[in-house]
Amino acid sequence: MASAYLSMGEAHRRITDFLNRFSDAVSSQDAKSLCLIFSISSNSSFLLSLSDALITFQDASRVMRQTDRYSQYADILLPLFRALHSYRLKNLVESYQAFEKAANAFTQEFRNWESAWALEALYVIAYETRILAERADRELASNGKTPEKLKGAGSFLMKVFGVLAGKGSKRVGALYVTCQLFKIYFKLGTVHLCKSVTRSIETARIFDFEEFPLRDKVTYMYYTGRLEVYNENFSAADHKLSYALSHCNPRKERNIRMILKYLIPVKLSIGILPKTSLLEKYNLTEYNNIVLALRRGDLRLLQGALQEHEDQSGVYLVLEKLELQVYQRLLKKIYIFQKQKDPNKAHQIKLDLIVRALKWLEIDMDVDEVECVMSILIYKNLIKGYFAHKSKVVVLSKQDPFPRLTGKAINS
Repeated sequence: MASAYLSMGEAHRRITDFLNRFSDAVSSQDAKSLCLIFSISSNSSFLLSLSDALITFQDASRVMRQTDRYSQYADILLPLFRALHSYRLKNLVESYQAFEKAANAFTQEFRNWESAWALEALYVIAYETRILAERADRELASNGKTPEKLKGAGSFLMKVFGVLAGKGSKRVGALYVTCQLFKIYFKLGTVHLCKSVTRSIETARIFDFEEFPLRDKVTYMYYTGRLEVYNENFSAADHKLSYALSHCNPRKERNIRMILKYLIPVKLSIGILPKTSLLEKYNLTEYNNIVLALRRGDLRLLQGALQEHEDQSGVYLVLEKLELQVYQRLLKKIYIFQKQKDPNKAHQIKLDLIVRALKWLEIDMDVDEVECVMSILIYKNLIKGYFAHKSKVVVLSKQDPFPRLTGKAINS
């Protein structure tokens, strides 16, 4: 990237100013200033002017050696300079590698400090490590090389987690780092690695979940809720995603939409249909046909809607289980129709009638296949009744033949 002409003297002044800022921030325990210093991907005017200086004055290490005030932090600052310089030149792999060295050196310093005054700066370092690794991997992939930096970032952040997972005030930072690890593992498709950190957070006596910042608790519950979806623990997923939704900042509509993307299928699986106004408000209209299929008992509409979600593995796992609910609602419609014609025989539904209803929906199933589906509905307590096998009839209970699924609605 081209920059305006910069004299050697001005470049030297900018580098010295940066070194003073870093040294002053550490000596005065000014975490806010450190956050700015490590925010490489922010493209702040402060860091852009420094990177211009580093391009002009290429021996920053000489400036650093002039005084112990600077040289004691050389292990942090020299690789940080390289990271900034490489980032400005769009050498993203080199930038990540240098930044990780600076981050590692800073983490060692942080470990030795008694208080947690620099925790916000460590958050920035954890975030930047992930972001720079993602960008480095895109560069590697575009050059036909194996993307490997994000995996390395995960290993580094596990070390940071280890530094925070102890007694004292530093431990409240563990959840933020955990959430950065979740983002890495989900992106890499290695969600099984989440188990080790969730086990530490949820079982270690040193952690009290209520101690953590609300922002981090919301993110944690969102990701662990998604994990429960993957593991088909829908009750736990409902609890965690509902927590994330109810505690999410109402102004963060993008975050609310991300939570609802997983919470809505979970709610559907336990019989709770969202309002159309909620879907429209958060631009989740992709669920319209699924909700409509459940209301109508329209199997064909559901199957068509499910095809649109096949590439979303986590969501699809839940949605494909809704098919039984649609069968239940279809059977309920037949039951209501028969009750209007002949109330005395409404609870006796011939399988042949169900076959004809499915055929009307352009779904070809024979009597044996329908009998199998009805058996599953009875087994899963979606309908109460039994089979009269000889007459090929489903005999529904006269009391509460269609048990209600229990669950709490989503507030819009």
